[in-house]
Amino acid sequence: MQVKGSAMRISEAAAESGLGVDTIRYYEAEGLVPKVVRGADGQRAFSPENVEWLTLLYWLRETGMPMRVMRQFAALYAKGDGTIAQRKAILLEHADRLDQRRRDLDRCATILNRKLEIYEEYLR
Repeated sequence: MQVKGSAMRISEAAAESGLGVDTIRYYEAEGLVPKVVRGADGQRAFSPENVEWLTLLYWLRETGMPMRVMRQFAALYAKGDGTIAQRKAILLEHADRLDQRRRDLDRCATILNRKLEIYEEYLR
């Protein structure tokens, strides 16, 4: 792990963010990642801010945000602070979808648990 504040190579950024190296390269190609500087050796040099952004992308994708929405979010981010309200709206909408998903999963768990109780009664 790198000392906080120092640049990281792609493998280190991958380990810190949870994304795979190939995913980071793909996200860069798709325009989801702000420009990553390259060192004198030509290698990517990920800043702590880059890694924080990659970590956010990891969790947005992990929680089911569609790629098209992630692209929209990244494009707004690239435009600067004037888009904060729009980015917040995207995240609030995503949070609402997660809340609905959580309620749906809770209902599924309740039904599953009831079925398991029935089976347990049969097996006694």
